[in-house]
Amino acid sequence: MNTVTSPPAAQTAQSATPTPPPANIRPQHFGDALHAEWIKFRSVRSTKWSLVALVVLGVGLTAMVCALSADWLASAEADESPASFVTWGMMFAQITAVVLGGLIVTSEYGTGMIRNTFAAMPRRGRVLLAKATVLTAVLLVAGTATAFAGYLAGNWFLTDVGVGVPIDGDGVVRALFGNGLYLAALGLFTFAVGVLVRHTAAALSIVLGLIFVVGNMAFFLPGEWGAWVAKLMPGNAGSAIAMPVNFNADALGPWTGFGVFAAEVAIVLIIGWIAVQRRDA
Repeated sequence: MNTVTSPPAAQTAQSATPTPPPANIRPQHFGDALHAEWIKFRSVRSTKWSLVALVVLGVGLTAMVCALSADWLASAEADESPASFVTWGMMFAQITAVVLGGLIVTSEYGTGMIRNTFAAMPRRGRVLLAKATVLTAVLLVAGTATAFAGYLAGNWFLTDVGVGVPIDGDGVVRALFGNGLYLAALGLFTFAVGVLVRHTAAALSIVLGLIFVVGNMAFFLPGEWGAWVAKLMPGNAGSAIAMPVNFNADALGPWTGFGVFAAEVAIVLIIGWIAVQRRDA
């Protein structure tokens, strides 16, 4: 007859004791999330192409418009300030900020990779903050550099006919740095919309439609209330800081307009943060 032998008491106690985690595992920090998001952001081809498009539109269109308008601006028929043209291309370069702001989050929702991201970094607010930080830094630097390059290229043609805009002219430096601020804020605005809708086409359509279509149509609204609606639209308010002289004389002042836009961005970001915390990835 076989006899069942019980394991020694010491062995039983040892097997019941949970294995401690390896000593080399450390808690996750915000820097880890930031590093991971930076790697993802710069390794995607759409990021590189969007930044190339930013430079092409911001510098190329500004130089082209200044070259084509220089003689007219130097004539007695001109009814616009040359300063209105030295950042002209940035009006279209803002499209790239919208694209980057949307893709940094919606591309992960589209592929399902966002689940892996949240699994690796369970604190979702930290992930959103890391994405927002990377996006803001890139657009702030790229937007400001592109605006300065566009100014130098465009102003060369204006100076050639005697209507150059000096760098220390009224509002010029503010507008050049303001382009970086505006593009960064616009990217964050699209980022927040992307967090809410979780779909690339939807996020880009909403923001581009709001900036280029609804924002311009609002100027046709009747009465004083219509004028205020137009002033407070995100693109109209935010872009005031990005131009030395605004084409629209009724627009909000540069810093007032940007303050309004920053508040709108903050509201959408808060709503997006709440939504991420409460729903499944």
